[in-house]
Parts: sequence; structure tokens; C-alpha cells
Amino acid sequence: MSTSAESSLTPTGTIATETDRRRVVFATVVGTTVEWYDFFIYAQGAALVFAALFFEPAGAGMAQILSFFTVGISFLFRPLGAFLAGHFGDKYGRRVVLMWTLILMGAATTLVGLLPTYATIGAAAPVLLILLRVLQGVSAGGEWGGAVLMAVEHAPKTKRGLYGCSPQIGVPLGMLLASGVMALVALPGQEFFLSWGWRIPFLFSFVLILIGFYIRRRVEESPVFTEIAERAEATKNPVGKLFRRYTPLVILAALIFAGNNAVGYMSTGGYIQRYATDPEGPLGMEPAPVLLAVTGSAATWLIFTWVGGWLCDKIGRRTTYIIGWVSLLIGIAALFPLVNTGSIGMLFLGLALLTLGLGLTYGPQAALYSELFPASVRFSGVSISYAIGAIVGGAFAPMIATALVQATGTTVSVQIYLSTIVVLALISTLLVKDRMGIPLGPDNEEEQARMPIYGAKG
Repeated sequence: MSTSAESSLTPTGTIATETDRRRVVFATVVGTTVEWYDFFIYAQGAALVFAALFFEPAGAGMAQILSFFTVGISFLFRPLGAFLAGHFGDKYGRRVVLMWTLILMGAATTLVGLLPTYATIGAAAPVLLILLRVLQGVSAGGEWGGAVLMAVEHAPKTKRGLYGCSPQIGVPLGMLLASGVMALVALPGQEFFLSWGWRIPFLFSFVLILIGFYIRRRVEESPVFTEIAERAEATKNPVGKLFRRYTPLVILAALIFAGNNAVGYMSTGGYIQRYATDPEGPLGMEPAPVLLAVTGSAATWLIFTWVGGWLCDKIGRRTTYIIGWVSLLIGIAALFPLVNTGSIGMLFLGLALLTLGLGLTYGPQAALYSELFPASVRFSGVSISYAIGAIVGGAFAPMIATALVQATGTTVSVQIYLSTIVVLALISTLLVKDRMGIPLGPDNEEEQARMPIYGAKG
């Protein structure tokens, strides 16, 4: 068979048209954009309004910590979403799980936009807010694994990094959309924003979910899962099999993502937004320009995520990651000195520098994760590794950063915290084998399961 013919094959060997592939890429980008718009719009709200509207009786400092705590608490429920999605995704298919995660996320986000504040219903307000954030966490835990597998398992083996970065691109797109919409509703002024303007981005989610649902339901099931189902080889207990055979790999994969997630949540989790706009803080900048700067950095994050996916098909997953980790350490060192100038231009530059490393360590992730786990436990493996990494890295990063600055009076402590997590991620990357191009179908399960970690025995 010719090289060009081989490049047009799916992992199971069936011909897939370019139209089919474009539809899959488009659907994964749109679906993850909508999902992460919902997830990030909450983080923006936690940075800018939730402390005053839902936690004010706790006092200014503690109210902001509690507000960021609600951002992090959803991460504790990501593993539940990952376990459920992994179990059902490995048994019944990737597509059905993606439909339900989209609906759950959209419903929770829309309801936040309708939620009464503390001044209206008292302590019930923050309780309901936390419950809705928990539902977002369950949805996010199941979304990512299904989206990346739909993209990677439809891809030619020489372009898995590029195809796999399509759902990854949905994350900065969601951030760009969330920051942009929030910036628009902040423009009329603080009084409008705090009274009811902040609700508009949450209610807008309902429209986005309808669009995402329509697009996703037109996508065919993953060819790898289809072949497993036809052979009646779906694993009865995929999560149990995953932890019996691949626990060390799950831990390393989780630590790899933790480095990216911790640094990313400096902006996506709302910390920089709050730090820059806090009226009692050292900068006291206006919210709208800060949000526009964050929106701009989401665009650079998108670009470098695409570059990371493209580059890892050329030079390998591990090499791309290593370049990304070094870039992130440089970005961390430069971030706060630039932000602390009080200039919007320097704030954008600091975040843009950070996105170079963020993109190079995010673009290859779908391909790396998919090639680490065999088909029968792949949904469980990528989802659970991702969820655990999100807890270790990003769950409470904004809250920890806030507490560190309050305790030490300097942002140097935050830089040390972030750099430590990135170094752990770098070490974990060095311990994992690059398995670029390995066949992903069920015929290759035994080969793929052998020695995914340096020093492990096959």
C-alpha cells in the first residue's frame, strides 16, 4: 500500500473521507469551546463578583478565598465525572457520553445566571452556587477524554498530534469567548456589572449549548470503539482493569498535566484578574481592560496550542513537552514582574509569554495520552489521568496563590509554587516513553500495553 493511502486510514484500517474528518474536528472544537466557555465564565465570576454577592459576610479577604475555593471544589468531582464517562465511554461509546456532558454543563451554567444572591436568600445562595459548580466539575471530568478520543481515533497516525489539538484548541477558545463576553458586560460600569450584568454571560450559555448539541449529534462514533463493539470486546469493568494494570502510568500522566494546569489557572482560574483589579490590592486596575488583556492572551494560547499539536507530529511528544516546560519556567519568572508594573500592555505581555509554554505542553496532550493506553481502557485512562492532574495542579491554584500572597506579602512565593509543580511535570515527562505513531486499534492492544514507562518491564 502506498504511503498516501496509508495516511488516509483510520486506526482500524477503514477509509475515512476528508469530509468526515473535517466534521469530527469541527464538532470537537465547537463542543469543547462551549464546555470550557461555561467552565471559565464561572472562574471569571468568582474573580470579579461572587465574593461580594455570595460570600460578603465572611469579610473581604476571606470572601475572596471562599470564592476561589468554589472554583477549586469542582475539580474534586472531576474524577467522578471521569470514572462515569470512562466506564460508559469504554462500554457504550464516546459519542453518547459527549452529548450528556454538554447538556449537564450547559444546564448548570445557565442556572448560575438565574441564582439569587446572599442578600436575597441568605446562606442558601452560596450552597446552591457550590452545587451547580459541582455539576460543572462532573461534566468537565467526562468531557475532555471523549472529545480527544473522537479526534485522535479518527486521525491518520502521522497527524494525531494535529488532530488531537482540535479539542485542545477549544479550551483557549472557550477562555477567549468567556473573557470577551465578560469584558463586554463590564464596560457599562461596576454598578451595572454587579447588579445584573454579570448574569448575561451565564444565560448566554443556553444558546451555545443548543448549537453544540446540534453539531455533535451529527458526528459518527469513533472507528476504534465501533470495531471493539463489533467484536464484542468492550471491557466489562474498564476502570478496574485500568488500575490493576496501569496505576503508575495514570500517576505519571496526571503529574504531566498538573504542571500545565497549575500555571494555566493563573489566568483561566481568575487569579490574575482578581490580583490586578482588587481595589484594596497593589494595582487596582479597571476590570474591562484587564479582561481584554486576558482575552488577547487566550488568542496567543490558542495559537501556541495549535503549534504544539503540529510540532509534536514532527519532533515527538516528549521533545515538544520538554521545550514547553522550559518555556513555562521562563514565563513564570517573567509574569509578576511584568504584571506588577501596573501597565495593561505589560500585563498582556506577561500572560502572552506564559501561553507559549502553556500551548506547547497542551497541544500534544491528546496524542500523548491516547498513545499511552490500549483501546479497551483508553477513555478511562485519559479521563481519569486528566481529572487527577487537574486536582493536583489547577483545582486550588488561585486559592493557594491568594493565600500565599496574603501570608508572605510577595508574589515570589507564587512563582516558587508554580515552578515546583512544573519541575515535577518535567520529571514525569522524562519517565514516559514517546510512542508516537503506534497503532491505536484493538489489534494492537498487547503491543501498546507493553512498557509505556522507562524502566518498566513488558
